[in-house]
Amino acid sequence: MKHLFSTAALRIAPAMVLLCASAFAAVPPSPPASAAPTAPAPLSRLETLGKNLFDDRALSEPAGTACVSCHLPTTGWADNHGSAVGVSAGSRAGVLGLRNALTNGYSSFIPPFSFRVKDGETDPLGGHFWDGRANTLAEQALGPFLAAREMNNPDSASVVRKVAASSYANLMRAEFGAGIFNTPDLAFQKIGEAIAAFEGTTGFQPFSSRYDDYVLGKATLADNELRGMKLFIDPARGNCASCHSMNPTSKNPRDSLFTDFAFYATGVPRNSAIPDNANPSFFDLGLCGPARSRPALTANVPATVTVEQFCGTFRIATLRNVALRKAFMHNGVFKSLREVVSFYATRNSNPQRWYGPTGVPNDLPQAYLGNIVHDRVPFNRPRAAGPALSESEIDDVVAFLGTLSDKAPPAPGPTAPAPASSAILNPFSPR
Repeated sequence: MKHLFSTAALRIAPAMVLLCASAFAAVPPSPPASAAPTAPAPLSRLETLGKNLFDDRALSEPAGTACVSCHLPTTGWADNHGSAVGVSAGSRAGVLGLRNALTNGYSSFIPPFSFRVKDGETDPLGGHFWDGRANTLAEQALGPFLAAREMNNPDSASVVRKVAASSYANLMRAEFGAGIFNTPDLAFQKIGEAIAAFEGTTGFQPFSSRYDDYVLGKATLADNELRGMKLFIDPARGNCASCHSMNPTSKNPRDSLFTDFAFYATGVPRNSAIPDNANPSFFDLGLCGPARSRPALTANVPATVTVEQFCGTFRIATLRNVALRKAFMHNGVFKSLREVVSFYATRNSNPQRWYGPTGVPNDLPQAYLGNIVHDRVPFNRPRAAGPALSESEIDDVVAFLGTLSDKAPPAPGPTAPAPASSAILNPFSPR
């Protein structure tokens, strides 16, 4: 089957990639030490409310799980609440989710879900979660509260009651009105907006990595990191940048988000440690469920395209802070970054290493195996040609990916104080 959702990107990427490959080494000489990170700006009242909600472990059932439980800054804003299986542990003892926690760093740049049609090719793009089912960051923020395998609240009203009883309830009243808790549906919506505001602050997207300092001329990269970047960009070798978009010739960090927001099926091996996968007939089909219903194709999509052509695809996550994470891919099957790069380099040359004796991808039903990408480097490489990267080249790419980790920020500035009860009648204005 033709890989519809990658071909359009291939037509766009090579010109930019070739430009970058020839130009990144020409960045002017720079000082050896990277710049110190800038202190975060003080939080507004809405952002402060969002931080309180994000950190509050009393908002799960039973208590003990917060947003921060699966989104730690020290692990690239992605963690699994203590689970070593590769997928998140929920608030109930022994309960595991289906997927690896997706980073919410740099998530404010994710566009709403859509189908892009360009040059006759169709690509699903955007949306939050691995399957793109939430169009906005605020909508995404509310999902875990009601997920039985995550924070396990029975309904939105129960979350609102917990917030109303919290030490920061007056922040909600000051921000959204004294009677906000009298309308639980509206209050729940505002909880999502507050968390999204906090996740939109510079702490979640500081652009403070050594890579950022390098393109700004404030730092140098080591020889192995430069070799790794060249392989990452090279459309004939790693070709990573065709999906994980970057432009090292631009001093605007937003030009290097290290994702194109599209969906791909890369043939990731099955994670046998996920409880659901004990059932051999169960498959996580990403864009086609089970966590979402299959999206309706929009009017711009050609009649020859069917949604089944995207079953088993997952949104490409940003690689910023990827070296800090403890599990990788949607099912958390890989536990080291080197293992991920090795998979991309040897999936075609040594499939038995990843799928067992048959060498056949084992985490999609037979009907959807044709959706796995085979038409772009390195996945179009003949088996007889051997690995796409040598062992030392894999090490170089991993070294480059380590330059994408943001520096730990200094202590944050002061946040907006929680108003006293008397302030409800005269709340201060949000920033």
